[in-house]
Amino acid sequence: MADMKVVSELNATVWKILVSAGDRVAAGDTLILLESMKMEIPVAAEEAGTIKQVLVMEEQAVSEGDPLAILEL
Repeated sequence: MADMKVVSELNATVWKILVSAGDRVAAGDTLILLESMKMEIPVAAEEAGTIKQVLVMEEQAVSEGDPLAILEL
């Protein structure tokens, strides 16, 4: 099975983590909510799979390109 890194598309703060390791997700499911400039930005799964690992914690600052989670396809 292949792994896919889910990455941040902008500099933001992790506001809420909606998944845990082992959760099955469908393409388009929101995994993590980021906050930037008082806006809530959803981070969605690009493909269906199982969350292998969440790499961030709530309230953590992330930069563009930082890995947020690993999705096992």
